[in-house]
Amino acid sequence: MNSFPFRLRLTLARAQRLYQVLTRRASHKICDEVARVTITSFFSSDATNEKQRAMEGRSVKDRMNSVKRAIAALCVLSGLGLSAPALAAETAVGSASNLPLPRFASLKSDRVNLREGPSKEHRTKWIYEKAGLPVEIIAEFETWRRIRDSEGAEGWVLHSLLSGRRTALVAPWGKDKPVALRSKPDDAAPMIAALMPNVLGVVRTCDLKWCRIVGEGAEGQKFDGYVPQSQLWGVYPDDKFD
Repeated sequence: MNSFPFRLRLTLARAQRLYQVLTRRASHKICDEVARVTITSFFSSDATNEKQRAMEGRSVKDRMNSVKRAIAALCVLSGLGLSAPALAAETAVGSASNLPLPRFASLKSDRVNLREGPSKEHRTKWIYEKAGLPVEIIAEFETWRRIRDSEGAEGWVLHSLLSGRRTALVAPWGKDKPVALRSKPDDAAPMIAALMPNVLGVVRTCDLKWCRIVGEGAEGQKFDGYVPQSQLWGVYPDDKFD
């Protein structure tokens, strides 16, 4: 490891695991492992250094790719070479779950800490206090998931605090403009309610145009009907499920 001109900020346990891996892997696998650990250390408790702050405006994918390119150059110079998986610019599935990225999920608990990095040692940026809120999972590391909420805030949460149950917010961008809830997936169907922006509901089905959503309004009235798929935050335009 002394041949690499950069410092890996690792706990003793991680350093021991890395050493075990390096002693039994081929040289090209060594770079893969270094890439994985270095990307993780990028979100260490040292995340307030100047280099991090200069990159704050960039997406997590852009930052990870920058680290990968730097490691690739170092490996080439050291004669080790970097295998294709570690150099992939984009990953279609999560490294921990093997599920698609990005994807929507929902908060399982009514108290979820959003952290700056993937460990409990990182500072809490925000505390969500409503179970069922939809979030978008955009990255994974071990038992942690990087999420984005409807307002664009991003951070890391434990995977055990997330659920695969599909929920959505009604037009959070719509200010005070209500969205019609219809009895059938048809513009001509009777309107059974007017849902205000940010009303939360459970998504039962989507057919690329309409979604059936059920829930409870601000005053406690239960609703069950159809809204245009484009009026929900928590589903993609190409989502189709029942």
